[in-house]
Amino acid sequence: MCKQQRAGDYEEKMVLRVGVYLPFSCSCSSRCKDVCDLHCSQDCVIVVFMTERMPSLSSQLLLVCAGFCLVYVLMKSIQLYFKRQALLKVLESFPGPPSHWLYGNVHQITSHREELKIMLNWAESYPYAYPRWFGGFVPALIITHPDYAKTLFGRGDPKADVSCHSLVPWIGRGLLLSSGPKWYQHRRLLTPAFHYDILKPYVALIAESTKVMLDKWEKLIAEDSTKSLEMFDHVSLMTLDSIMKCAFSYKSDCQADRKLDYYVKSVSDLTLLVFQRATSFLFQSNLIYQCTPSGRRFKEATRLTHQHTKKVIEERKKSLQNERELEKIKKKRHLDFLDILLCAKDENGIGLSDEDIRAEVDTFMFAGHDTTASGISWLLYAMAQQPEHQERCREEIKDILGDREDIQWDDLGKMTYTTMCIKESLRLYSPVPVVSRQLSKPITFFDGRTLPEGFPVAVAIHIIHQNPSVWQDPEGWLSFHSSLTCSIALATSQLYDKLLL
Repeated sequence: MCKQQRAGDYEEKMVLRVGVYLPFSCSCSSRCKDVCDLHCSQDCVIVVFMTERMPSLSSQLLLVCAGFCLVYVLMKSIQLYFKRQALLKVLESFPGPPSHWLYGNVHQITSHREELKIMLNWAESYPYAYPRWFGGFVPALIITHPDYAKTLFGRGDPKADVSCHSLVPWIGRGLLLSSGPKWYQHRRLLTPAFHYDILKPYVALIAESTKVMLDKWEKLIAEDSTKSLEMFDHVSLMTLDSIMKCAFSYKSDCQADRKLDYYVKSVSDLTLLVFQRATSFLFQSNLIYQCTPSGRRFKEATRLTHQHTKKVIEERKKSLQNERELEKIKKKRHLDFLDILLCAKDENGIGLSDEDIRAEVDTFMFAGHDTTASGISWLLYAMAQQPEHQERCREEIKDILGDREDIQWDDLGKMTYTTMCIKESLRLYSPVPVVSRQLSKPITFFDGRTLPEGFPVAVAIHIIHQNPSVWQDPEGWLSFHSSLTCSIALATSQLYDKLLL
């Protein structure tokens, strides 16, 4: 009976002991107490020993996880250390601004407004090229001299993933971001959309949109002639209206009823958010960026832009149900960009997927209005700063038009002085200040310095166009002979500029 009682007491006391860690004594009856004292004390010692030396399962798992995390952090730290040392060795022949081992040069950019000025100061101290660190382990070589740019652009390297990955959720991998066989396929399919015969009818459409904008300006000035006018928003709506009519045959009337203001605002927000993310060390992680207010703003703005392009594509698909063949479309009207996207096929009879079509529409909707609007706005600013050249452009255009009010395609080639002013404005105020490449093979520059395969390289167009080692007076209005040979401009942008002027 004593053994049975002691066994029950032991189990109960062990549970209590494990649960609350309180001392206990034997509860045997007094008549068997003398016999059980020794055994109870031994049991008590055994219980104490087992509960103090055997941790719970959850504690064991916690210790194991902590150990794995510690080992992972240690290995990752060692890996990053050797990675940075290898990068420093690669860049040892390219001196540049001092960088922090974790932040790189990010903390030296005091504000986005001052970034180009800071980069220009670095270019003066480190000619031709210098490394810029976007964090302690993500460098890129910044090219600031045309001789280095010639070497890079003569190779055909793909675009750098570091600078493009933040744009992919917005505009997809169209012509702007794709590379390799996909880029060549899309370029071959879309080349007919930019033939002169296609572009000629656009002159009247762009002129029509421009007149709508000028009429709005006249009304605003009549209301208050002393009030300043913020032109960029108006120019953005004008270029959006133009690209919708020219490339997509879509009459939006966005300048009159402002129903597409949300799209212009979304594109403006996305442009700023992409730039902020590209220059932020923490935002390089998709997981971290999606959890931030900027990441949520980016997601919402992307949704709005996709909503607009999706509507344009769906409406055009419906209109083409009865005219699917390109020949039939040609007989009715000129072939526009979206027509070619929906109907073009390669040599195997395979057309573009829905995803590819949307990516190209998003790309050209953005690049066709926002970048162009930026270039036009800076052109008007430059002309306002140079009244003498502004007057010469006005006189040239008057002489070309004569008694006519409407400009024609053939008139554009006669605007030689106006073209030089446009190129000079693009030199001073580049709408796209930087383009980047990922080296597909090692590169050697003219001075013998080299970089290995896979290294990201960025050509700072704005810095090249204001490099004091290239230009005698980089901030002045230079001789047009130099501007003609060195400025980087797009033909479509010049078309807008000439028509607007």
